[in-house]
Amino acid sequence: MRTPGILIFGMVMAPCGWILSLVTTVAPNWRTLQGFTNLPANRVYEQGIFDVCIAATATERQQCGQTDTAYFSNNIIPISKGLMLGSLIVNLVGIAVAIPGVRCWKDQPRWALCTVAGVLIFCSGVLTLIPVSWYTHIIKDITTDTARIDIRAGYCIVLGFIGGIFEVLGGIVMALGCCRCCGGRNRGERPIEEVLGPRSQPKREPRRTCYSVSLLVCLQVNIWLIPRESSEADVCNMSSILLSNVKI
Repeated sequence: MRTPGILIFGMVMAPCGWILSLVTTVAPNWRTLQGFTNLPANRVYEQGIFDVCIAATATERQQCGQTDTAYFSNNIIPISKGLMLGSLIVNLVGIAVAIPGVRCWKDQPRWALCTVAGVLIFCSGVLTLIPVSWYTHIIKDITTDTARIDIRAGYCIVLGFIGGIFEVLGGIVMALGCCRCCGGRNRGERPIEEVLGPRSQPKREPRRTCYSVSLLVCLQVNIWLIPRESSEADVCNMSSILLSNVKI
C-alpha cells in the first residue's frame, strides 16, 4: 500500500518547520535598530533572543556578542527562549513518533501513532507562533540600552511565522488520520469497486427442467384424447385449462 498523502504532507512540513524554527531561534535578527545619534548612519543593531550584533558595512566584519542589559531584562526574552527551545524539542519528538507510525515499508500505517505525532507537531507550531506573535506585537516597546530612532522587524520574525504555520498545518493534516471519513479517502483507501471495477453479474444458467417436455407431452396426449367432432373453440378451451394447471 502506498503511503497516504496526509502522512507524506505531515512528514514534509514538520522537518521544514523545524529548520525554520531553528534558524529563528539562533539567528540574532528578531528586530533591527537604525538611525543612532552617536553612531555612523550605516550601522545597524540586530537583536535576537540569544545574541545582539552590530551589522557592519560591506568592508567590515559583523560584531556579535554585544552586551545589552536592558534588552535581555525584558520578560519576553527569557519566555521566548523557553518556548522556542520547547518547540524544537516537541517537534523532534513528534517526528520520532511519526516515523514508526508511518511505516513506509509496511502495508498499513499505525494510525494511533500518527495521530499522536500530529498532535505533537501541531503543539510545536503553536509554541513557535506564540513568542513570534508576541514579539511582533510589542516590538517597539522592548527596551534597550542604545538610543534608536528606527525599529524594524527582522527576518527571524518572518521565518518564525512560516515555520510555525508549516508545523501547525503538518500536525493538523497528519492528525486527520485518527478517523476514517469520505469513505476512507483521507487515509488513502479506495472503495473495492474502484479497485476491482464493476463486478460482472454471473450469468444464470437456464433452468434445466422437464417442464417444457412435460408440457408438450401433456398437450399432445390431450389433443389425442379430444374427440374428433370437437370444435376449434373446445380445443382452445381445453388447452387453456391445461396450461393454467401447469406451474413453470
